[in-house]
Amino acid sequence: MNKPKIPSITFSRPLDLVPRAIIVGASSGIGAALALRLAREGYVLALLARREQNLQKLCEEINNDTLGQATYFVHDVKSTSDVPDLFLKVCAELGGLDLFVYNAGTQSPNDSAAYSPENDLDTFHVNLLGAAAWLNLVAERFQQLSAGHIVAVGSVAGDRGRSGMPAYTASKAGLHTYIEGFRNRLNRHGVIVTTIKPGQVRTSLLRNAGKELWPISAELAAEYMWRAIKRRRMVVYVPSRWFIIGWMVRLIPSILFRKLNI
Repeated sequence: MNKPKIPSITFSRPLDLVPRAIIVGASSGIGAALALRLAREGYVLALLARREQNLQKLCEEINNDTLGQATYFVHDVKSTSDVPDLFLKVCAELGGLDLFVYNAGTQSPNDSAAYSPENDLDTFHVNLLGAAAWLNLVAERFQQLSAGHIVAVGSVAGDRGRSGMPAYTASKAGLHTYIEGFRNRLNRHGVIVTTIKPGQVRTSLLRNAGKELWPISAELAAEYMWRAIKRRRMVVYVPSRWFIIGWMVRLIPSILFRKLNI
C-alpha cells in the first residue's frame, strides 16, 4: 500500500502577510471545523493528529476549496518526547508561526460507578500533559518574538468536579489554570492567550456525556472560536449562554452539588 503524499506549503504571497497556525487535534470535530474556518480566512495551517487518513482528506479539502493552505503531521500527543523536534520541523515548514491551538482531548464515558486508573491516566496525558509539552515551547517562542496567539480548548465541565467523570473535569480544570498562568506571564510580552470553554458539541465525545444538553455543531463552535481569536479574547464560553450557567454552577454549595446528577 502506497503511503499518501503529505502536501507541502508553497507561498504565493510575502510570508509576513500570511497568517500561520498549528492545530493539535485537528483530524475531526472542533479541530477539523476550526481548520476549515481558518483556511477560509487565508491561514496557512499545519494540522496534527493521530489519524492520517482524516488529516489527508481535510488537507485536500482545504487546498482545493479555500483561500488557505494546509499540510499535516501524524502525531500522538502522548508521545511528548517527540514534540521538541516536531515543533521545529512544523515551524520550518510553515515559515513561522502566529497562532497555536491545542485542541487534543479525550473523555471516558460518564459513569459514577466506574473506577479505572488506566482511563484516568490516559485522560490526564492527552488533555493536560500533552498540552504542557507543546505550550512551553510555543510560549517561549512567542515571548522571544513579542507576538503570537495561543488558544487552548478546555470545557465548561472543568468548572466543577463531576462524579461521573472526575479525571476529565480535573484535566480541564488543570488546563484552565495552566493556561491562565501562561496568560499572566506572557501578557507583558504582547502575546495573546485564549481559553475556550465549550459546552456540549456534536462530536464523537458527546456519546460519553451521559445526557445531552443544548449541543451545537462543530462548525458553529468553530465560528465562535474564530470570533474569539479575531477579537483577541481571554476566556470565552462557547456558546455564550454557558457563561451564565457556569457562573451559577460554581455558586452551588458543595453539599448540594454532590447530590446533583450532573
